[in-house]
Amino acid sequence: MSVTKVATEQEFTELLKKDGLLVAHFMANWAPQCGQMNDVITELAKQSELKDVQFCIVPAEDLSEVSLKYKIAAVPTFLLLRGGQVVEKVEGANAADLTNKVKTQAAKASLVSCAPTALTPEQDLNTRLKKLINSSKCMLFMKGSPDAPRCGFSRTTIELLNKLEVDYSSFDILSNEEVRQGLKTYSNWPTYPQLYVDGELVGGLDILKEMDASGELSSMLPKKQKLEDRLKMLINKAPLMVFMKGDREAPRCGFSKTMIGILNDTNLPYETFDILTDEEVRQGLKTFSNWPTYPQVYVKGELVGGLDIIKELQTSGELMGALKGE
Repeated sequence: MSVTKVATEQEFTELLKKDGLLVAHFMANWAPQCGQMNDVITELAKQSELKDVQFCIVPAEDLSEVSLKYKIAAVPTFLLLRGGQVVEKVEGANAADLTNKVKTQAAKASLVSCAPTALTPEQDLNTRLKKLINSSKCMLFMKGSPDAPRCGFSRTTIELLNKLEVDYSSFDILSNEEVRQGLKTYSNWPTYPQLYVDGELVGGLDILKEMDASGELSSMLPKKQKLEDRLKMLINKAPLMVFMKGDREAPRCGFSKTMIGILNDTNLPYETFDILTDEEVRQGLKTFSNWPTYPQVYVKGELVGGLDIIKELQTSGELMGALKGE
């Protein structure tokens, strides 16, 4: 399914009237991270498991009344809506969190979607459970969510998956009693959590622990993009890249504001990344670059330095050459 660009409040209202899950990206053209997240939802819209999900882009400032109604305080912000009601909200450029929540909500939608009347209730439930199990390559049925597990076994399972850097989706069995009871029969497994890969049951926590101890588990699970690889991609996103608090239109600290003023005076093209929107990048880049403060300036993937270094280069007349990578 393609991504709809919403131009008017009426268009957004019409989208809300349609059945199913709607993912709305409230964005602004001046915020580069919004462009990055547009790429993310474009890729999500191509996935067959999300074929029934609607995706739209909403210009937050142009549709100010809509933004005000849904209390949009910053961009990018994503609302997941069903029947006009917000079921999830994701603030900032957090692609992993957005992907997990979209897939989880899409799976829930498929669970309650129209059922063939020719099937018995048991057959109907099994059909829907199969869809739910296959809604992600790696699917965890647990009590609570990854951010807030609601039993010790689920918490330990999350810790194990995070240790192995697994890319997975989850379903809170406490939110649906039919799924909670039905899956026990479907899988012939009486307890939770339960982990599935490619639609097949791997097992519960004890099995996962045994497989981890033997070295079998890691190789069979899909992995998240490593932070180091993500950081390398970000610092090479543009020949001149600035990691700062806020963006070039609205710096959110004095150092970042001064940096933008200096760079604007050079008339060189550059892109920015708002570290306040992604805590993982904010902390990880300090270690990656061995530079503890922001802003940070990169040229062709190499760290030039922070504000003091940029000022020194400006004073010595070396700034233009350094920013061009000469």
